Amino acid sequence: MSLHRKGKALLVVALVAVVGMAFRVSWNALRDVAKAIGADGTAALLYPFVVDGLMALALVATLVLTDRDDKRFALRVLAGYTLASLVLNYVHGLVPALHAAPSGRVRLAQWDAAHWLLVLLASSLPVGSIYFGSDLVAKVLHHRPPVREAYGPERPEPAQAPHTPARSAGAPADVAEVPEPVAAPEAAPALVAPRTEPVRVAAPHTPPAARTAVAPDARSVEFEAAELERMRQDARRAYAESALAERPLSARALGEAFGMSESWGRKQILAARDLEAVAA
Repeated sequence: MSLHRKGKALLVVALVAVVGMAFRVSWNALRDVAKAIGADGTAALLYPFVVDGLMALALVATLVLTDRDDKRFALRVLAGYTLASLVLNYVHGLVPALHAAPSGRVRLAQWDAAHWLLVLLASSLPVGSIYFGSDLVAKVLHHRPPVREAYGPERPEPAQAPHTPARSAGAPADVAEVPEPVAAPEAAPALVAPRTEPVRVAAPHTPPAARTAVAPDARSVEFEAAELERMRQDARRAYAESALAERPLSARALGEAFGMSESWGRKQILAARDLEAVAA
């Protein structure tokens, strides 16, 4: 056991001992007051547990409850019964007739109004203990501690625009970005030339400048040729679909959509028109 835990344990034991001794002192005074207002021997013996016991219960409820209103109610009960116990102990010290173990009623004050108020206070504490004690026990039994989340709420990350190439550090800020081409529906099979061999597909919408250069051997040359042919077919298909939608793309827009020049786009438009004429 660490020193920190030993210190806490010793503190709790010391506090319990002090509270026990204080209860013993208060128990004597409250027992005599109970006899003075007409309680029998058994009732007078249990009377201190009614008052000081509810104080202990209110203290425990104050430590357990987390709701602000419930905690405030427990503190008020604790404060009220502490004040009532203080008043009765004070009266026990002022009236010498209470120290001789009276067997009958004894006046708690010379003034009649004060005497009746003290009798009302001493006789109402057991009833209040039943009411407030039951309420505190019910609050403690129905108390549910708040559940804390182990992790904080997830924050949605900002969505990044798909297929958006990063802007270079030296590029001017006022240059308008080229809009991404709108995905069009599949083209008619008559306008698309059939592929005779499998082609290795690169990442979609990857600009030609961003592709990694490969060694100029026969395989790489063949791959580049197939890639360019695929791009030409996609461009012709895109133009044919825009023409069918009565919104034909211009040569510049078609070239920019595929990262090529305006003259390249014009060539693909002418090729698409030739294919359409042959199909007709």
